[in-house]
Amino acid sequence: MKLILLAVVFCIVAPLGLVAQDKADAHKIGGAFAVDTAKGLAYREGKDADPVRHKLDIYTPKGQKNFPVLMFVHGGTWKSGNKELYAPLGQLLAKNGIGTVIINYRLSPAVKHPAHIEDVAKAFAWTHKNIAKYGGNPNNFFVCGHSAGGHLVSLLSTNETYLKAEKLAISNIKGTIPISGVFVLLPTAQLKDVFTEDKDIVKSATPIEFVKGKHPPSLMIYADKEIATLDVQAELMCKKLLEAKCEAQTLKIDNRTHTSIIVNMANEADPATQAVFGFLAKHGGLKLQNVKK
Repeated sequence: MKLILLAVVFCIVAPLGLVAQDKADAHKIGGAFAVDTAKGLAYREGKDADPVRHKLDIYTPKGQKNFPVLMFVHGGTWKSGNKELYAPLGQLLAKNGIGTVIINYRLSPAVKHPAHIEDVAKAFAWTHKNIAKYGGNPNNFFVCGHSAGGHLVSLLSTNETYLKAEKLAISNIKGTIPISGVFVLLPTAQLKDVFTEDKDIVKSATPIEFVKGKHPPSLMIYADKEIATLDVQAELMCKKLLEAKCEAQTLKIDNRTHTSIIVNMANEADPATQAVFGFLAKHGGLKLQNVKK
């Protein structure tokens, strides 16, 4: 999931959050539920629907009702990646009482912005409409993504254009968790097949440009050995959200890279996974209990 350098940020921002380290002792879990799966569900249909990219998978805690829901958006520089890679994460989250929806979306260079975010909004809308059939609570709905996926869930949570097109609003998002996300974009030849080099189009894809207030609580997680500028971007985004009177926090995970931060989240004792559990406990009522490793 190599990410091309997106922007040069000529400032240093003091960390506004916490630093998490691996611990081998007690951690928290949301349960040990069996997991039900429903895979390959179409969130867009019709002649323009992509038979692969307009699909999602659902992982739910067996026998449970009214549980919090998290939609995960994969990374891959907006050009690669697929939902199947994240099946272990879906299984883990559902085992801990979180209904998890992992989506595909169209990729560049076959499409350009705003196709990616339009697909994310449509997947969100489909899930909001249908997740109750699988036991989830559509009014307790979080979004999370890694790398390019972190960018997309942040854009969904700041620029209401895409949810409005689906007859929903930013207020339908209970919380946002970008992991190694991208918040600042500048025109660059390296990503012209994703966003073009038109400065207005690139600006329209830049989450930090749309922070105005009344955005959902946000937890921005990044690695201590992150790709250049992404740590600074997260701190800038956090600062902007706090200035807009929104609830926001960053979390730096020690001993992680841009790739290993998401790979390690398949372990429930991982500090990033624990932070997600804590965020959903605080904002979504997820019931946690202490266990010893």
